[in-house]
Amino acid sequence: FSLQHLDDDTVSGSNWITENSVQHSLSQTTKTTRKPYCGYAQQTLSKREQAEQESLLAAIQWPKPPNGKIAFAQSTDPRHSDFVIVKPSRFFKVGEQLEVLVRMKDFQGKPKQYGGDYLQARIHSPVLKAGAAGRIVDCHNGLYKVFFTLLWPGEVKVSVSLVHPSEAIQVLLRLREERPDRVYFKSSFKSGRYSETTECNVCLPGGLPVCNFTDLYTGEPWFCYKPRKLSCASRISHAKGGYLKGLLTKEESLFFQSDVNIKRPILSSGPDSVVVKPKAFTDSSSMDRAEEPTVSPSGYYYEDQWRSRTHWIHNFNKSDDITECLQGKVIHLFGDSTIRQWFEYLTAFVPDLVEFNLGSPKNVGPFMSVDLKHNILLKFRCHGPPIRFSTVFSSELRYIANELNGIVGGRNTIIAITIWSHFSTFPVEVYIRRLRNIRRAIVQLLDRSPKTLIIIRTANVQELGPEVSLFNSDWYSFQLDSVMRKMFSGIAVHFVDAWEMSVAHYLPHNLHPNEIIVKNQIDAFLSYVCPLQT
Repeated sequence: FSLQHLDDDTVSGSNWITENSVQHSLSQTTKTTRKPYCGYAQQTLSKREQAEQESLLAAIQWPKPPNGKIAFAQSTDPRHSDFVIVKPSRFFKVGEQLEVLVRMKDFQGKPKQYGGDYLQARIHSPVLKAGAAGRIVDCHNGLYKVFFTLLWPGEVKVSVSLVHPSEAIQVLLRLREERPDRVYFKSSFKSGRYSETTECNVCLPGGLPVCNFTDLYTGEPWFCYKPRKLSCASRISHAKGGYLKGLLTKEESLFFQSDVNIKRPILSSGPDSVVVKPKAFTDSSSMDRAEEPTVSPSGYYYEDQWRSRTHWIHNFNKSDDITECLQGKVIHLFGDSTIRQWFEYLTAFVPDLVEFNLGSPKNVGPFMSVDLKHNILLKFRCHGPPIRFSTVFSSELRYIANELNGIVGGRNTIIAITIWSHFSTFPVEVYIRRLRNIRRAIVQLLDRSPKTLIIIRTANVQELGPEVSLFNSDWYSFQLDSVMRKMFSGIAVHFVDAWEMSVAHYLPHNLHPNEIIVKNQIDAFLSYVCPLQT
């Protein structure tokens, strides 16, 4: 395809806002033959941005089953599948690798010949409340290798689960490309006593007049159908509209059954645990302190406390410790409800930190807590659309990048960001664009105020059923999280690995992790703010 200039009412926002001083080539077309999604056809990317986007999309490409429709009976069956520990009886020492081989079979018990299943795995010692995530390698032939680093002594058990069979992933891929409208949004328009509500999205099917709410600074696209009588300027609020039903064929829906093939355990055909001996006493401070979002695993639980392998975490068990750490600081929390949990935890746990009632809608915000005695200001604000919150006033509908541009920064400014869950229904380019804008704002902020502390909270896993999987599957989150880690590597930001902290824990998966997990996230976060003086 080539880029055409479109009529005014479908203009995809400001094409001229791009990396400064980069020559544009309008002739640059996407090398991957993908159907461009709506305004994304008109994204004017610099050569550098184009190359980055292509390499990101290539990095998350998922193996496809052989051509043709796969019947349910030939799809992956976790019950027939099994795993074996490689050399289970040998002596293991702390620090060594444990390798597990997973063998997939279909519902007829026949070995699978191709890969693409999505697995999660962890090692754990329930008595010690210890756990860590495993690294999964797809051999593309129905076999998977899982690698664990043994990080504590004792009896260590292996758990592997099939989150989705490869056949289900193909359905999720199709939905992501073809049905980005499967979660839809709405806005209310009001003038005097008269009001109207219309549908909104990143992109709307043509044919009807639209209001173009594309952001002038970031170029982030957002459209609503034009109200019949009111002007576009009369928009007062944004809200989630709903979830589309009937997205799957009868055959496809068989790939999404709670007690059959969504997050089901795969059992071992032999021993499922090993005994790990302590390592000989040597200098134990040989932690690889690289701030890399890719160290695997990035940490582990021991006695229900998260120990990072990339930085020292100390436990803020007393509220006074938190007060002392945050004294004189302004903390900005930006993102979705999973970072709003940080706001709620800190406000509840620290007695002097009192919420100031801004009259904001419950669960939506913006929210603010103040400790006048110790001069602490804690703020939460949700990210810009798409966001599936009940009702956000138009004036509070702000993009993180623009908010960052309004922050002076400095050594008393702390910023924490999470943005993932509300992007799972869109093609990945939508997410890449958003992160590109946020990253640019972060780089500029660190340029003018290098002492500003910026923390990124990753995505986390959640409970999945047949419905939720189509909108918010862990597989979607995993793909977005991989993109985020790549885009923010090499920038002076720190990560709180909420992903591994939710995979490695013994509690059932939950979109909003349990308080003990949130406490561990907060400890990791505050350990960046107030590192132990070593």
